[in-house]
Formats: sequence, structure tokens, C-alpha cells
Amino acid sequence: MLTALLVPLLAACGQAGEEAAVTDDASTPDVVDSSLVLRVDHTGGFVTPQMLATRLPLVSVYADGRVITTGPQTAIYPGPALPNLQQRAIAREDVDKLVELALSKGVARTTDLGRPAVSDMANTRFMVVSGGQQHVLEAYALVQDDMASEQLTAAQKQARGELLELVDALTDLSATLGAEAVAPEQAYAPAAVAAVAGPWTGPGDGLPAQQAKEWPGPALPGEPLMAGDVLGCVTATGDQAAAVLATARDANAATPWSSGEQKWSVTLRPLLPDEDDCSALKSKS
Repeated sequence: MLTALLVPLLAACGQAGEEAAVTDDASTPDVVDSSLVLRVDHTGGFVTPQMLATRLPLVSVYADGRVITTGPQTAIYPGPALPNLQQRAIAREDVDKLVELALSKGVARTTDLGRPAVSDMANTRFMVVSGGQQHVLEAYALVQDDMASEQLTAAQKQARGELLELVDALTDLSATLGAEAVAPEQAYAPAAVAAVAGPWTGPGDGLPAQQAKEWPGPALPGEPLMAGDVLGCVTATGDQAAAVLATARDANAATPWSSGEQKWSVTLRPLLPDEDDCSALKSKS
């Protein structure tokens, strides 16, 4: 079931938003062709700082009809160095339909979603832009689990069910809009790549250490993601981004990278059209 995608493999510790948070920002600029109008992602979670900073949205919809999603990942270890991002195109009127669907499912409402009786889970965050206003709704532990939700009220269960239906609709656009309305998937080609780097300490998994690859981007580790953080971040653009992407095709998630006569553990995060540089990741870490 597609809603199973909402369950992180690792759970959350220290939850930022327990129930629901809705914001109306009247200062949000009017939508332009390339602006983000709809997104579903996860916040928080008992995962490593690198995973928090580099986690990708489940789905992002842009006003020009681009829809970027995370595709299935090869079930191997270590996994690929680059995530599987897919892009599809829909008509602008269908973008409006998805915005209307999100509004109808309660994203712009101040809704009591309750708190399921489970610990260490992540929030699912919904963002939609309509009429020049940005609406954000966060739901803790948005999963289909009757036992965890048995103490919730009927209204809370219904509201959460509508959000789960929205996730299903956004992750199966062919069923939602019609197969003829959705262009075939193609690999997303980022214009820039962020690299979150920390000191390399060895494989730690019993496997032989891999040969380090020469880092072709800006010098690592870059600026700290947070004050006093051991993790740094750099943004590769232009020819450097192309070089990073090309080199990463022959690397994996555990490959050490050599920069400045040191080895670094690097998590690569392709930047989305609404993201310019590492600053887009700082709020996630």
C-alpha cells in the first residue's frame, strides 16, 4: 500500500510537532511558473543527522506542471550514492486539480489530528499554496495502524484518513488524473547537488574498506550545517555538479571521498528546483 511509504525505517526521537500545525502566510509571493505549489515530506525522526538533513520530499508539485518524486531504490547494500529521483509532467490545469484536492482533504484547515499511541515516529508535513497563501499542516505518525489509533476520536480518524488518501492520490497520479494526463517518468536532472560531509571513520559494517574517490566538487567539508556541528555542507553547481553526478554513478553510499588530503563520508542530495544551496537543508538538520 502506498501509504506504507509514510513509515520511516527508523523512528523519531524528540518530536517537533505533536499534533497539527497550520500556518497562513499572507506575505507569500504569488505563484509563478516555476514556483512550488504542493509538497509532502517528513520531518523529525530517530535517524542520523545526515539523513535528517538530506531527506527528500515524497512528492513536489510545481506550477509549471513538473512533479518530482522519490522512486524505488535498489535493494542492495551499500545503496547507490545518488537517490532515485523521478520527474513527470502534467498540465497546469491538473496542477490546479491537485491543489484543490489538497485543500479538500484538509491541508488548509486547523484540524485536530490527535496523537496515536506510538512513540518515536516522524511527522508528515503537507504544504500547499493557494491564492497567494501558503498553508502547512503536520501530522504525527500518519500511518494506517488501527491499534495505535484506537484511542483517537472518530473525527480525528477521519481527518487522518483524508490525509492518507491525499498521499495515495499524489503518489499515483495516473490513477488520480488519468494515465493519458501524466507524461512518462524520466530521471530528474538536478542543476545543483548538495554534499553533506563528515569525517570518514571506516566502513563499520564488517566489509572491506573501499578505495576513496577524488572529490570533484568544492572543498569538503564546507560550512557547518548548524553551529558547532561536525557535519559540513557544500553546493556543487555547473561543471562541478556535472562532475559530481558523473563520479557518483560509480560510487555508493559507503564510498569514502578524498578532499584536502582527508577522507570524508558524504551524503549527496540533489537540489530541487525551489532549492538553491545548502541553506535549504539547514532547517532539516
